[in-house]
Parts: sequence; structure tokens; C-alpha cells
Amino acid sequence: MYKAKKYFGQNFLTDPKIADKIAETSGADRDCGVIEIGAGRGILTAALARCAAKVISLEIDRELLPELVENLKEYDNIEIINADARKADYAALCALFKTGEKSLRLILCANLPYNITTPLLAAILEADCFERVTVMIQREVAQRLCAEAGTPDYGAFSLFVQNRAEVKTAFTVPPGCFTPAPKVTSAVVTLERIPMRCTHPMFERVVRAAFAQRRKQLVNALSAGLSLNRSAITEVLTSAGIDPQARGETLTLEDFARICEGLEK
Repeated sequence: MYKAKKYFGQNFLTDPKIADKIAETSGADRDCGVIEIGAGRGILTAALARCAAKVISLEIDRELLPELVENLKEYDNIEIINADARKADYAALCALFKTGEKSLRLILCANLPYNITTPLLAAILEADCFERVTVMIQREVAQRLCAEAGTPDYGAFSLFVQNRAEVKTAFTVPPGCFTPAPKVTSAVVTLERIPMRCTHPMFERVVRAAFAQRRKQLVNALSAGLSLNRSAITEVLTSAGIDPQARGETLTLEDFARICEGLEK
């Protein structure tokens, strides 16, 4: 009997109704190609295959492959690749769908391991290959992705994601729907790709500087993080209509965009 491996962050979804609900939420249909991360035992893979034209599923655990192949043998539109999603070339994977005359919409769907959610989600969004990304993640992380300025969950990663996607929490999933059961509640989140709201090359650096020490006043945080003197930062903030004594957690994405424009000038 296969035993889940803790170092892979394996919590296998066992509820077929939840798998079907995730597949429906993902928007998968017969005009759609899906990349799935973490096939596990294949319950979500099968649900996606019933909806989509083709599913390419990445599974890092080689020992799972025989069970996975057996569980999915009735589907002829699934390709399983033994690969580490953290090292994947998503543009190259998407190119695997571009055969023949029909052009498929590309989406990604995953039950992400909690221990690598942030870097993996960042890599997926930076690849800029997918019309929609649907992921099941820890509820607390989902709250960070959707957080608004001035709330405790709002941070640099909130802005990174919201600069690239419209984020919505679709529904939550209790621990009892997995084996082994995690200690936390999960949430299914959709990220709809949009043109980047701020394309300024300094945007992410400025955001990171503002949140590096959350309790610092903005003028001090940016001065330290960007290696600029306080008077220059004060002038930029004042010109942008932002209080130099404010804290980064109170600023919107548009506020940060104005700061970038001011720094450039």
C-alpha cells in the first residue's frame, strides 16, 4: 500500500465530488488544454479529462506512476510526465498542445503542496502561458492572495499576484476530504490572467522594500530598501500624493505605480 511522503507535501484528494467541482471551476471544456500539477492518485486528473480536450499532468513521485497509470487507463486524453513542477518549462509544456489545426485555450489546475505554494505560483504566473490558473491551496495563503490594502493579510505577494491576475476564492475544502488529512482548511482559488497593471521595472523592488519591515514608515522603508536618501524619497512620495509617514500595507497597487513613476523622474 502506497504511503504519502511528507517531503513531497502529499495530501491526496479523496472526494470525487470535490474533484468534479474543481474541474468545473477551472473552466475546462473540449476547447481547452490543461496542465495539472501533482496528479497524486489521479482523482482530479480524471475529472479534468472528462471535461477537457487534453490533460498533461506532472507528477514528481516516480513510485506513484504505476498506480496512476492503472487508475487512469480508461482515458485516452491524458499524458503523465514524471517531473518536478518547480523546474518545469511551462512555455515548452504548453507547446505540446499545439499540434494539428485546432488551437486550444490553455489553463492550469493543481492541488499545490503547501510547502512550495508561493514560489511555484510565482513561477506559473511569470510564465504568462495560461488564460486561467485554478489552484487548491492553504486557506490562509488564499486570504493573502485576495487581500486588500490596509488588511493584516495584505503584503508583497498579494501585490505580485494582483498585478497579473484577477483573484477569487471559489470555495473551501475541509481536511477530511484528503488522506492523510492536513491540519488546515484548503481553498480553491482562480486567477484570471490580465494585462499587467504596472509594468514598471522597479515595481516589485519598490513593493519588496516597502514590506521588508512592515512597521516602518514608508519613507524609511524605501530609503533603506532602495538605498536613496530620505529627502529624495520624501519628495517622490509627496509628489505622488502619498504621506511619507504612511506604511506600505496601506498603499494600493496604483499608489505603488505612482511611486515608480516618481522615482523614474
